[in-house]
Amino acid sequence: MKNIVQGAIANGQKALSEYDSKRVIAMAGVPVSRNALARSRDEAVAFARDFGYPVVLKGCSDILTHKTEMGMVKLKLKNDDEVAAAYDEITGKGITLDGVLVQEWIEGDKREFVVGLTRDPQFGPCVMFGLGGIFTEALKDVSFRVAPLSTLDAEEMIDEIRTKKLLGEFRGSPAVDRDGLVKALVAIGNLGVEYDEIAEIDINPLIIDGSRPVAVDALVILRRETAADEKSA
Repeated sequence: MKNIVQGAIANGQKALSEYDSKRVIAMAGVPVSRNALARSRDEAVAFARDFGYPVVLKGCSDILTHKTEMGMVKLKLKNDDEVAAAYDEITGKGITLDGVLVQEWIEGDKREFVVGLTRDPQFGPCVMFGLGGIFTEALKDVSFRVAPLSTLDAEEMIDEIRTKKLLGEFRGSPAVDRDGLVKALVAIGNLGVEYDEIAEIDINPLIIDGSRPVAVDALVILRRETAADEKSA
């Protein structure tokens, strides 16, 4: 994890790619979708077969923070031919990529949440939890805590959102695994405390797959100036 973050900073990156962002949060303890980075059409097809159809393909680079708007995301691909065509389309846009991210398709049960990390000038790293997906900006149903988080802090955050009923049994789906959700929130707080190099983390959506929360999209933004740099300045 440390090598990924520090290597990106050494390279002058402002953010981690989605592939590396997911690697970092997964190592911290956040459940993520299965992902693989393909550097050829054949690799993309092989990874897709391994995961099982359908799959998602995404252009992967540390400078791609708005992939959907740029046509770099292809959803619910159902066979080898669709994956091959999507790979060619993504790589044919003339954008320098690390590769193409092949990701398992997670249908979920329409319950989507957001988990994030920000740095407050006064309080330092703060963890956010709330309603995710397309409703994040519209409803702003979120709660915050200063990191590091205790288990009790995370439990309270979960119970503070107005839409907390979605975490219980919902339209025939089981209640969300609260222990898993609590561990994910604590893990994100710990990342903020342990790594001054991380400015922000955005996990949206965190999809509920059965009872399990799973991060299907993640972005880690890096600080231009770390605490160590500030002290030596």
